[in-house]
Amino acid sequence: MSANNTAKRMSDYRSRLRREGLRPVQVWVPDQRASGFKSKLRKQVLRLDPQDEADALAFIEHVAEK
Repeated sequence: MSANNTAKRMSDYRSRLRREGLRPVQVWVPDQRASGFKSKLRKQVLRLDPQDEADALAFIEHVAEK
């Protein structure tokens, strides 16, 4: 399969999605492979308030009931 054919198929696919009312979105997330990621994560987890977790779970349960 040629690169040109692949590019055409992707272009057609994206055009179809746009016609269906969708749009592309780019999402940036932390790189888990980066040096220092685990230590930063540990620090953030230790700063969490246990009540925040309970509130979040209660909210999720409330929303899931509907």
